Amino acid sequence: MIVKNEGSRFLRQVLQEHRKYIDEAVIIDDGSTDDTADICREVLQGIPLHLIRNNVSRFSNESELRKQQWEAVLQTNPEWILSLDADEIFEAGFPEEVDGLLRTDNCDLFCFRLYDFWDDTHYREDMYWRSHQSYRPFLLRYREDFTYLWNDLPQHCGRLPENIFELSHQLSNLRLKHLGWSKPEYRLEKYLRYMLLDPDGQYGWKEQYLSILDQHPHLMPWSE
Repeated sequence: MIVKNEGSRFLRQVLQEHRKYIDEAVIIDDGSTDDTADICREVLQGIPLHLIRNNVSRFSNESELRKQQWEAVLQTNPEWILSLDADEIFEAGFPEEVDGLLRTDNCDLFCFRLYDFWDDTHYREDMYWRSHQSYRPFLLRYREDFTYLWNDLPQHCGRLPENIFELSHQLSNLRLKHLGWSKPEYRLEKYLRYMLLDPDGQYGWKEQYLSILDQHPHLMPWSE
């Protein structure tokens, strides 16, 4: 996980859920100035935690930050790697079902659908927000004999190496909730950040950036 100034957001809730099934945690604190690091230590007490703190944020070049995260993870000799952000949490059934995924012999990568929550009980679904209609890689078995290649874009580079789909992979019906858009003040912060780092939509989708501030988005109720 990569975190920055998450103390007043979802970090505590997310880590309390993740500690139900993780064996070890690698967290890059990318220049936080709040109590983010303290929350990580507190909530994950009893679980091996590798907390690396960047004095200066490296997010303006996301690919370098993701590579830093990857190298830190490899130093722990992982069998499986689960890469999540500090505002992502699986639906309630994941802790009971993840063990079955890890015991799958003929699969090295699992992909899940990510739902962008716009409030506590609804996710957004329209022409700009439909990530949940596709599957994204989050859970990877590390193979020492595989050469991992990275996308070097400074933004929207992907959180895992770009060639992992050359490995055997499967789709999972377990769903992932993305809470980072669920409050108006968070959406405004993200909008301003994207307009600062990628004002022309060179690495992302300019129309989607602009739609973040839509006052009447199409929302769908979430059900578990």
